[in-house]
Amino acid sequence: MKSIQYYGPKNIKYEDVPIKPPQEGEVVVRVMAALTCGTDVKTYRRGHPVLIKDIPSGFGHEFAGIVDKLGKGVEGFKVGDRVVAANSAPCGECFYCRHGQYNLCENLDLLNGAYAEFITVPARIVKKNMLILPPDLSFEKAAFCEPLANVIHGAYRTEIKPGQSVGIIGIGPIGLMFARVAKLMGARVIVAGRNPIKLKAAEDFAHADEIVDLKKYPNPEKIFRAFSDENKGLDVAVECVGLPEIWERVFNCVRPGGTVHFFGGCQSGSKVTFDTTKMHYGDIKIISVFHHTPEYFKKALEYIASGKVEVEKLITETIPLEQVEYAMEQHIVGKAIKFLIK
Repeated sequence: MKSIQYYGPKNIKYEDVPIKPPQEGEVVVRVMAALTCGTDVKTYRRGHPVLIKDIPSGFGHEFAGIVDKLGKGVEGFKVGDRVVAANSAPCGECFYCRHGQYNLCENLDLLNGAYAEFITVPARIVKKNMLILPPDLSFEKAAFCEPLANVIHGAYRTEIKPGQSVGIIGIGPIGLMFARVAKLMGARVIVAGRNPIKLKAAEDFAHADEIVDLKKYPNPEKIFRAFSDENKGLDVAVECVGLPEIWERVFNCVRPGGTVHFFGGCQSGSKVTFDTTKMHYGDIKIISVFHHTPEYFKKALEYIASGKVEVEKLITETIPLEQVEYAMEQHIVGKAIKFLIK
């Protein structure tokens, strides 16, 4: 099959590789649609010790397609089924799984290889985190299930309530989806970013109540406070960038009794400083949610199939498989939200 293989930072190749035959419980899926992701861009730029453990490696993890081959013992699927699969599945047996914290599973292997004509889905994902698509749902939309599952997990765990003021800094695809889900949960949403393509999507896709261009207004703290009830500060502030300096700034945007959600993951070893008086006497709740679970993966499919989240509006351009490197470079210079690879 044709595949994009990852050899190291800024070193990916479009080449022929063997299709991995399905072992017991596994399924080979013909990839009909795949998407670029911010995590893939970070991996392309500097590597990723968790996602990419061996070189060369398959690349990409957001996809939907058609079941092409079945391993022994597969139940619930047949050749020809239209499916979407997550990029992981919990073991159900470790300490964290026994406590219902499936996103923290100690045996959470991550699946890569969506930038290819076929992908072999591990048995555990087939059993716990692969879903059959509704007949009228396109592969292009279904491929958004994995990133949206992360967002729904984060929004639900934040316990956003109708009428709350929710501010989001960072409007890449994750921040935009977070804004959209917060709106669907009844919040008044203000977003802040710099990229004109993404600022436009904040209006057309997320339907944010207020959109702040940080090139014109570099102090989001003041704007967020003005947007809140009685200028007290936001009920909820969400960081979707993953930079320590932004973590510190977004902390200053919430009111006493509010919630700060650090949703953007910073580089390993990063440190931040907060005002302990504001944190303690301000009764501020801090949360940071990682990854998704099978429950939220199913919810993501429901949100997309219902049309509540019009994910197709986040697609900047459709490209063939051999142009993945072009897509990565376009992301780096800020000229895209999501590429659809067909």
